[in-house]
Amino acid sequence: MKDNIVAWLEEGTITVPSLLFSEYRNLHLNEAELVLLLNIMTFVEKGNDFPTPEELSSRMTISISECSDMLRKLIQRGLLAIIDEYSQDGIRFEKYTIKPLWERLVSQFLTSTQNVQENQKKTEETDLYTCFENEFGRPLSPFECESLAMWMDDDHHDPVIIKAALREAVMSGKLNFRYIDRILFEWKKNGIKTLEQAKNQGRKFRQKQVQKGNPREDAPPSSIPFYNWLEQ
Repeated sequence: MKDNIVAWLEEGTITVPSLLFSEYRNLHLNEAELVLLLNIMTFVEKGNDFPTPEELSSRMTISISECSDMLRKLIQRGLLAIIDEYSQDGIRFEKYTIKPLWERLVSQFLTSTQNVQENQKKTEETDLYTCFENEFGRPLSPFECESLAMWMDDDHHDPVIIKAALREAVMSGKLNFRYIDRILFEWKKNGIKTLEQAKNQGRKFRQKQVQKGNPREDAPPSSIPFYNWLEQ
């Protein structure tokens, strides 16, 4: 029993990024090709840099000819490569390298991440237009749509911040694009970049407005404090 455990430990281990298992289909790899590549990694890890089709197929449920054909196709598709190296004695030898696989995997990951970000941005922009139309109670004019696009593309305001500025305009009873633009201008000037910062800035400004107005003690409190960003 002990000898079996020792033999199992001596087989060693290989480190495989979990990304390979989640993305191998997007690399157009099937399960047999994936296992073949993993077996090559295992042989290389144990010091055999150029295992033969016989050695590889002996660990799989494919024939030697199928293994040879699979190796050839992986090389043609740029997922595996054979490189020349030289020993200390100057003897040339060939070895497999999985580097092309890792390069393709990284490219696939970056592409997938970019696609997710672009789709998320489109969703946020669509939601932003819908939010404005709901508050205004009508479709936005071409000029208003252009203003929204400029806030995002030229001024680089996050849609979350633009929504916060819209909310402040609604609270102030100043629902127009000029007023919202002024809020965004003031926030950018003051380094406001997060929703929490925007909320804090709004609270501070309302406190100043209350102090400036010096309301009478017997005056009924307003349910929505006036928030005039145009006079800041």
